[in-house]
Amino acid sequence: MEIRFLGQSCFELVEGDARVLIDPFLTGNPKAAVEAGDLEPTHILLTHGHADHYGDTVEIARRTGALVAAVPELANEIAGKGVENVVDPNLGGTIELPGGWSRWVPAWHTAVTADGTPHISAGLVIRLGDTTVYHLGDTCLFSDLALPGQRDELDVALINIGGHYTMDRHDAVKAVELVGAPTVIPCHYDTFQPIETDAEAFKVDVEAMTSSSVVILEPGEVHRA
Repeated sequence: MEIRFLGQSCFELVEGDARVLIDPFLTGNPKAAVEAGDLEPTHILLTHGHADHYGDTVEIARRTGALVAAVPELANEIAGKGVENVVDPNLGGTIELPGGWSRWVPAWHTAVTADGTPHISAGLVIRLGDTTVYHLGDTCLFSDLALPGQRDELDVALINIGGHYTMDRHDAVKAVELVGAPTVIPCHYDTFQPIETDAEAFKVDVEAMTSSSVVILEPGEVHRA
């Protein structure tokens, strides 16, 4: 699997016929590696509907016909904006992907869209081919972050470290321990001043205190899992 970091919490996962785009906040993102018009996803998966995650979902989905998957309240709002290919798994729900699946799991974080739709935030456990990725979404530290790894053997975790709106890099070290993935890629940091942090210090702490390795990606860079 190719895991391409596109800035903030946006990733593109490519394996076989699947091009899965997560949280496509590109327009207005000072760290965005690409423009929304550059992408041709088969699927768009959302953790929640804050602007820095919802982003360009509607524009990309209308243009490409990509299937959009999000929790029901958020999915209903997106469908109401003329996106025809929408599914609405709730927490615990699973959808099929080409050569795999995605399951929605809890994340502790507030969530309301710019249009005023309240909903629940989620993390995503995504299996494509032989690789399982856990995108934690926006979350604080809580003990149930350990549960996805008890059901599925995780290969990569995409973990927010910026603090202020989510857990900081110190809590994220404990989250890495709970999640148990051998490879960790940090995200949701340095995009704006309130979430500036030291990713290299996070890497040092994780590799000193856990059995996981940290891969720091600059926007646009790819990790092959």
